[in-house]
Amino acid sequence: MNESLKLSIIIPTYNVEKYITYCIDSLLEQNISKNDYEILIIDDGSTDNSLVIAKAFEAREINIRAYSKTNGGVGSARNKGLDLAKGKYIYFIDPDDYLASNVLKTILSSIEVNNLEVLTFLSVGTNSIHLKESASIEDKTIAVEIMNGIDYIDKNPYKNEVWWYIIEKDFIKRIGLRFIEDRWMEDAIFTLNLLVNCSRIAHLSYDVHRHVKVKGSAMTSKEPKHYIKVIYDNANAAQVYGGIINKLHNENSINKNVYKRLKARQESFVFFLMVRILKSRISFKEVKAILKTMTKAKAYPLHNFIGKDYNGFVYTTLTKVFSIKWIYYLLFIVFNTFLKIKN
Repeated sequence: MNESLKLSIIIPTYNVEKYITYCIDSLLEQNISKNDYEILIIDDGSTDNSLVIAKAFEAREINIRAYSKTNGGVGSARNKGLDLAKGKYIYFIDPDDYLASNVLKTILSSIEVNNLEVLTFLSVGTNSIHLKESASIEDKTIAVEIMNGIDYIDKNPYKNEVWWYIIEKDFIKRIGLRFIEDRWMEDAIFTLNLLVNCSRIAHLSYDVHRHVKVKGSAMTSKEPKHYIKVIYDNANAAQVYGGIINKLHNENSINKNVYKRLKARQESFVFFLMVRILKSRISFKEVKAILKTMTKAKAYPLHNFIGKDYNGFVYTTLTKVFSIKWIYYLLFIVFNTFLKIKN
């Protein structure tokens, strides 16, 4: 394996035997030498054949390495991948997603030529695992506008998910960035820290990534214990966001538009946890405690949620209802009673 690798692609896996093969195949169907990049598969204690499949790929491909670890969550698996990575640039991909064929040459060329810390690109949401051809024409000279991360937030509808970003490894090390472990929404906290510390970022209008909408994924699981954990992890993300926003605001590092956009993203965690609460078996006492904590974090009521990123009749109506605490409590009691009757 080449010690001066250009790219490390990190795949955290857990019980994904149905998906992992097409994900890895897409990473191999690229237009750069296998000596220039590595694929690190970090199995997080799978109980199915995910690790067996990963090891089979490792045995026949020179640029694949498979590792297993005790289950610790996706953040823990990604951190292990970071520790093992040898590439100049890092890319994280979920094991049920994939890349279009022959796109890495353009991506790496763009980030290298422009001396970027972070590069973003286009992703397509799909139910198909066969959308292999990029809609973009390969062109190393695709123009990009280079800016700092704060300006990027100001000018672009930035995304929480880490698979939108290819990142310089030295930049990650320089700012000491790691994923939080044993919590959901780890992507959102990682990418916000990435952006607010970044001095050279650009968006490449190039069709690269496919996000496969998988039924029964971890984030859509209705298993009661997991469902309630996601509620609390959304609340934690809102609190972390609050601390970062306050720091930036106190340093006069952001304008009104960036402040409002970050507040909208912070309040989005609260909005979606409130939706989840209505479908959960959480207690009324816990609901009151969560909203009290969100109020203290200045993430509730939802004064900034409606805007560029979230709008439309449903969002607007629910935001008004959710922001009146006694009406929301009444909604919760009605939904909770219905759930008890149903079961």
